[in-house]
Amino acid sequence: MSDQPVLQLEAVTKVYGMGAGEVRALNGISLVVDKGDYVAIMGPSGSGKSTLMNIIGALDTATSGRYALDGIDIRGLDDDQLSIVRNRKIGFVFQSFNLIPRTSARANVELPLVYRGLGRRERRERAEAALLAVGLGERMDHRPNELSGGQQQRVAVARALVTQPALLLADEPTGNLDSQSTSDVLMLLDEVHGQGRTVVVITHEQEVADHARRVITLRDGVVETDRRRS
Repeated sequence: MSDQPVLQLEAVTKVYGMGAGEVRALNGISLVVDKGDYVAIMGPSGSGKSTLMNIIGALDTATSGRYALDGIDIRGLDDDQLSIVRNRKIGFVFQSFNLIPRTSARANVELPLVYRGLGRRERRERAEAALLAVGLGERMDHRPNELSGGQQQRVAVARALVTQPALLLADEPTGNLDSQSTSDVLMLLDEVHGQGRTVVVITHEQEVADHARRVITLRDGVVETDRRRS
């Protein structure tokens, strides 16, 4: 097993626009996230955390600097190559769940495996195992509108984990949840991390960041603080 970092950013800059309209969303971000780490990235509106999330998630590319994901240098990859990297290396969890409304929880979890080209039997077995792991063994045939917000986010976590990614990347994962569902999802992320997964959470909520082992705070496109909990 490789000891290389899951994330490695070196002097990453992201610039939008040109001339007088230029906006420097990220200004020389350098950071390393090792396998098994649990990181929260925080910052006020306009700090660059959403831009950083998009680059970490291979949804966007940096203007300059280097970004390697699980040893893969993202620079120079075309859209098809980036799509393959996302599918194989990253499990996404979004604030809005991003579930397909008219399909079952099982089918939603199977979707990344469809893109990977796995056969129906293997897809079903892996999706059911992932749903069992997040406590939804009795809800596999339910559609999203038949599930609570917390249960929908559990489906999203199962979908993120079913490909066994190098990184679980969660963007404001509790933003649409009530307090009990928030607590349940945060406990689930703790369990995922406890199983050795690398977790990066983008959040503005201190309650969410308190579960991480390391908190990185951005301001004006730079790392303001990088603190590790004891």
